[in-house]
Amino acid sequence: IHPSSMSADNATLLDSLLFPPLCGGWSNRTEGAIYHLGSTILFLGYMGGSGAYGCLFIFGFLSPAFLCLALWGRLTLCGADVFTWNLLLLLACLLQIYHLLYRLHREGVRGEELAALYQAVYLPLGVPVHVFKEISHAFGDRVVELRAGETYAVEGKTPIDQLSFLLSGRINVSLEGQFLHYIHRHQFLDSPEWESLRPNEEGKFQVTLTAEEDSRFVSWRRRRLYMLISKQRYVARLFSVMLGYDIAEKLYNLNNKLYIKSGVLLDIRLPSLYHVLAPSSQGSEGGSGSDGGGGFDRSL
Repeated sequence: IHPSSMSADNATLLDSLLFPPLCGGWSNRTEGAIYHLGSTILFLGYMGGSGAYGCLFIFGFLSPAFLCLALWGRLTLCGADVFTWNLLLLLACLLQIYHLLYRLHREGVRGEELAALYQAVYLPLGVPVHVFKEISHAFGDRVVELRAGETYAVEGKTPIDQLSFLLSGRINVSLEGQFLHYIHRHQFLDSPEWESLRPNEEGKFQVTLTAEEDSRFVSWRRRRLYMLISKQRYVARLFSVMLGYDIAEKLYNLNNKLYIKSGVLLDIRLPSLYHVLAPSSQGSEGGSGSDGGGGFDRSL
């Protein structure tokens, strides 16, 4: 082949691309419903957003669009090239959908209750999913059930060896048979006990926790959670914030249970945070209010 003929062919191809021949007239023939349906779905598919769910939306629309175009190429045009290319595009979209679903399954939170916990508590705090999965792995991804009337802890008997978070239900906190306050869903059951002990210390509950109704909670073993906190500074800060807020809520609830005139309903769950000076039951010792008055002191 002579070089001059090749350059002439390239020039002809370039001219045909840059200066295509004008249509003598538009055809009145339409391509049928399948072609227009595929084109409409294709148009809708490209309205998807970014991210994994946006891509899932796009490929979810592109798959039926390329299916319609493949059928159009096979049934209407009878063109093997049109049918083959659209079929390959359909297979590529299906593979992308499978890959996205697999990735979302791996990165997502397993279990309905754990997913609800993440959405309600950890997601508003901006906790990434992979961090929450490490936290949930620390309690074995296991939810414990406590029937109404059953006790979670008994004062003076149950050792403090775990930290629990209530998912549903309500827990009654009492001291020597006297009601102190309730623990509601999405609150820690034993945050004061957790904060009152150092990692190498041992202790027992000084209150009794009883399920007021059927309840479900998750529990971290003390040693395992300390190992996680020591390795993950972000998790340590997260638990510090959550525990601090939870204890503040409990202190606020207990403040409504102080009876200045008739005495003080004493709760010694967190001696490291506060203590209550008892009223006249202490006698005149230390001059502590024989008139029935009581003092409330929070020492941090």
